[in-house]
Amino acid sequence: MRRLILLRHAKSDRGNPSLPDLARPLNQRGQEAATRIGAYMAKHDLVPDLVLCSTAERARETWDLVAKGFAKPAPVTFDKRLYNADTDKIVAVVQETPVEAHTVMVVGHNPGMQDAATSLLAAGDVDLRANLLQKLPTGGLAVIDFAVDDWTAVHPRSGRLDRFVTPRRLAPDTA
Repeated sequence: MRRLILLRHAKSDRGNPSLPDLARPLNQRGQEAATRIGAYMAKHDLVPDLVLCSTAERARETWDLVAKGFAKPAPVTFDKRLYNADTDKIVAVVQETPVEAHTVMVVGHNPGMQDAATSLLAAGDVDLRANLLQKLPTGGLAVIDFAVDDWTAVHPRSGRLDRFVTPRRLAPDTA
């Protein structure tokens, strides 16, 4: 069994148009959302063995704030291939994951994260799948389980959606 946690970076700050896209930080709402998602993940024992994160500042910040929710954060690899990656690239990076990691988290960007999540699904709650198909908002979290022994066996329509969570659905004090 393998578990893939896909997390779209939290809301970024677009207030400084002179900053390159890679350098955009999170805004206050994004910081609060990432912290809330981290608390939710820790409370529900959604702790990854390995994190694969885009090199964009907003993705790095998202992971840093999520990681604060864990007693012992997972090792992280910052991978430039995940910056604005499409579905095929995201899946290819996941397929390279060492077999020792059973739960892997990817922190990245839309539209690739939403497209990857929806393309990997074959089963799961119908309403949650429909919501995910409509939108993976900033800070949105999709947890997908695969009945495989190796990450190389992960492919489109092979996963089951365990949960889909958005920061807005989590009350600040009840994550």
